[in-house]
Order: sequence, then structure tokens, then C-alpha cells
Amino acid sequence: MSEQKQPEPIFVDLHDNSKPAEIESLCMKCHEMGTTRMLFTKIPHFKEIIIMAFECPHCGFRNNELQSAGAFNEKGQVVTCHVTGPEDLDRQLVKSDFASVKFEELDLEIPPSRQRGLLTTIEGLVGNAIEDLAVGQPVRKHTDEDIYNKIEAIIQQLTAYQEGKQEFTLIIDDASGNSYIENRCLPAQDPKITLRWYTRTPEQNEFLGLGSGPQQEQQGQATQEDEGEAPEVLTFPANCSHCNAPSETNMHVMDIPHFKEVVIMATTCQQCGYKSNEVKAGGPISAQGKRITLNMTDVEDLSRDILKSETCGLSIPEIDLELTPGTLGGRFTTVEGLLRQVHDELEERVPFMHGDSTTDESRQRWTNFLGKLSDVADGKVLPVTLVLNDPLSNSYLQNLYAPDDDPEMKIESYERDWDTNESLGLNDIKLENYEEDHQQQEQESK
Repeated sequence: MSEQKQPEPIFVDLHDNSKPAEIESLCMKCHEMGTTRMLFTKIPHFKEIIIMAFECPHCGFRNNELQSAGAFNEKGQVVTCHVTGPEDLDRQLVKSDFASVKFEELDLEIPPSRQRGLLTTIEGLVGNAIEDLAVGQPVRKHTDEDIYNKIEAIIQQLTAYQEGKQEFTLIIDDASGNSYIENRCLPAQDPKITLRWYTRTPEQNEFLGLGSGPQQEQQGQATQEDEGEAPEVLTFPANCSHCNAPSETNMHVMDIPHFKEVVIMATTCQQCGYKSNEVKAGGPISAQGKRITLNMTDVEDLSRDILKSETCGLSIPEIDLELTPGTLGGRFTTVEGLLRQVHDELEERVPFMHGDSTTDESRQRWTNFLGKLSDVADGKVLPVTLVLNDPLSNSYLQNLYAPDDDPEMKIESYERDWDTNESLGLNDIKLENYEEDHQQQEQESK
């Protein structure tokens, strides 16, 4: 009997020499038949995508689109890039179908419905915006000259951006969390790029086509049956973030000694085997932030329990590792386990580290960094300094000498600045005398 032939994978890596599929398509400009090429591929940190390129041999019209074929991230993301010169215009970016683009200085926002997914550069994105605004300008010049002049002024400003003559701020707000702008300073944090993760609203979940209201209401009712103590482990249905198959999430409320109460959630997918865990701190918002510095001098330090909240940043200066708040979400594991998770996430999901667009120097520097991170997780590179910076004081690192002070660990409390409170949404929270302020505002407005 002949051996059964294994089916070929639908999605291939971007650097593989695979040929795109070609289909005959109608040109929307001249209504003649052109050719559409489709490539099913994978981009690190963007999962599976479909790249489509159309070309018409009759009128010369060309178009390219990008569609996401993978699962959404657990949270939405806002990516902000400050473009200061022509070198920043060459940064590669991925904009999904669900992302809006905003040019902050112009107060110009392009909603997701006006622009499809793109794999391009910042310069290319600005060029697409110019082309979209230029459509219909000849007609507006004769029908509404005032609107024509306003749009023409915006086009001239965008042209200055595209030519690198003026600085500007680009903001990509993606509810699916699948849009990215190239980091030129890897493995360190890029000072020109700011990432902010946020929890999607019910309207955004509906926009993405995710499960909404009824299922969540049933889950809420199930957890409010009695006023007595909650079961040791609660189980509720969910979808796997990797394959989107139905799975179960276990939730447990835990009291950590010398810290506070936390909620641990763990999901295991029976279909693809993916496992994840997330931790959220309970209780009120802390008045101050907390910075924990651990001098790791022994392999035993790798076994310390660690709770990293979703608002906590992590850094190891000796190997230039710096994770911004929101990276990896909340985790309750050991120091070794967290470092290995960081290694795996960076190795698999950092964009633009594969393919022809990456230089050999950048790839080698990234490989060396991952090697150093792996050596720290194995205990081969010691001593190193582990720094946890949590503005909400919801992170914890085990004290091996508790209840006495740990000689290798330093805990500092600090006052949050205005910008940090603003990013956390705390500046708009007022719990005392808010009625008096409202009455005063009404009197001032009269």
C-alpha cells in the first residue's frame, strides 16, 4: 500500500519561497478582466494573513490589500509613533481591517471602514491618505469651493509629512490588537513608539463579530446564585485565543500572604493544546505606585513566586530587556517561568524579524539578545537585576525571608505623575464631593 500523502499547509512563513495563487478578476476602473494574486502567509506577532495584489493589464490599475486570517488578541491596542524625519517614514507597519488611523496635529482620523488592511510603511500610509482625499477634488472645486480649499490644505500638509519636511504624530487604534509599527531599537523600547493596551467595549466586540451580551449575562447570573462563599474553582465557557475553538476557563480567588487578594484565571484548549493563565488583583486602587528591585545572585532566585499584573513593566538592565506595561498581561508564575514566557513571546511574535526586510545585523543582534535572555532563565548569567515597576502596586515578588526583610530585594513606593494617572484613567475618577462640583459647574455655565 502506498503511504498516504500529508496535506500541504494552507499558511506558510513569509520568508518561504511559496508561489501565490492567481485568479481572474474584474477591474473596478475599466471593467476589463485583470489578475488577482493571493498569498496565505504568516507574519510573526500578526499570525495568519492573506495578502492580495490586483493588476489590470488594460488600464494599468494596481491595488493591494491585507486581511487577517488569525484570531484576535485579548485586548485592543493603541500604537503611537512620533515621526521626526525621513528615516521614520521607512518604518514598516501592519494595519488591520479594524484599525483607525489618526494624524494628531491635523486632527484627521481615517475610520476602519474607509481603509482596508495594509502591509506598508508610514510613508506609504500617508500616501494612501493623500490619494483617498484627492479623489473627487476636481468635482468639489466647482460644486463647493470652500470644502475643496479645506481638503486641499490638508493634502498639502500630508504631502509635507510624506516628504519628511515636518514632524507629526501617527496613532493607530486597533480594537483587534493586530496592528504594529516597526521598532527600530529592538530589543530595547523604541522612544518614538508608545503602546497602550485596553479592554474592548461591548460595541467594539460587536464590531469584531465576537460573542456579546446574552452569554456574558448568563455567566454573570451563574456567579450570583447565592450570597454564600464562592466555590473553590469556578468554570465558565470561553473561546481559545489561538484556534477560536470552544474551551473552558477556570477561575480561583486566592489570598497571597503579605500581599493581597487576587483572581487567577487559567484556560486550556483541548483541540490545539494551547494554555494560558492570567491574574488580576482585587481590592481598591493603591494610592501610590510600587517599584520592586531584586538582585538575582543565585539560581534559587529563579524559583521565587512572582505576580506580574497587566499594568506592570519589567526590565533587566544587564541584557537591555524592557517590557512596557500591558505586555504578556497578568501572570502568576515563578521568575524562571516568566522569563521563559517572555523569551517565547518575543521569539514568536515580534514583527519584522523575518523576511527580506530585516538586515543581517538586526537579525544577529536580536538572536544574541534572545540567547542572553535564555541564559538568564537557565541561571547561567548571574548576577542580574530584575525590576518590576507597577503604578498600581498590584505586583508581587516572593520574599524568601518573610516576615523579615529580604536583603536582596528593595521595595519602593512612589507618587504617580499626572501622565501615568491619565493613562490609567484615574484623573477622571472623583469619589468625594462630586455633586458639589457638578452644581458649581452648572452655576458657572449660567
